[in-house]
Amino acid sequence: MRQPVKVRLANRAPLDLAALDERALMGCIDHSLLRPELTRADVEAGCDLAVEWETATVCCRPADLAFVVSRLRRSLVGPTTVIGFPHGAHMSNIKEREALVAVEQGAVELDVVINIGALRGGDLGYVRDELAGLIYAVAPTPVKVILETAYLSPEQVEAGCRVAVEARAAFVKNGTGYSPRGAEAGEIALMRRVVGDRVGVKAAGGVRMLDAMLTMLAAGACRVGATATAAIGTEWRERGAEAVAAAADVAFELERPATP
Repeated sequence: MRQPVKVRLANRAPLDLAALDERALMGCIDHSLLRPELTRADVEAGCDLAVEWETATVCCRPADLAFVVSRLRRSLVGPTTVIGFPHGAHMSNIKEREALVAVEQGAVELDVVINIGALRGGDLGYVRDELAGLIYAVAPTPVKVILETAYLSPEQVEAGCRVAVEARAAFVKNGTGYSPRGAEAGEIALMRRVVGDRVGVKAAGGVRMLDAMLTMLAAGACRVGATATAAIGTEWRERGAEAVAAAADVAFELERPATP
């Protein structure tokens, strides 16, 4: 990974909303190019948009990775892709090989879908071993573990986060964006409480407006997956300070202890 890109992607801790500016905001976005119907022209345009807004990364479909790496080569935007997407039920050796090929092609981070059924069934050893093997194989490339929380209880979300930390994941992520619901602030806050400040939290799914993105950051996310990058950036230029104040109120509510 080129040093300027590595530095931009290094943060794992929650953000200080009071210090947020446009560059920092857009540097939290993984611009998503994962929809199955996208053409090569769509992917090209998405890469150019990410470069224009200086997002953290472009997260693309595996088959598009080589093209995305080439398109982003002279930019500060990192090329990333997904592994075992979207169901997480690939054989472990297939996931690992897919991850190794992606790193060989130039991916600077990987978003890996956990074996959701194994986690729901309580087979934490299987989940841990699969993740640990893959993460070791691609080290030092950072791995984000996608839990697909829409299918999990809060207890299972906590267990998934703990397993990801034990496997040395760089991030935990709530979902693929293809499950029945998107990111929720309370769930992101729960994930942050479990993993602490040394492991990142990524929110994905339904983050299409500035207020939604700031709510995720206020809850503890440090990275956000989004397709509406230009809309979020444009809205920031129109009402950034006002939106940050509202997000600070969200953070206060999330931090307050529950009433007995």
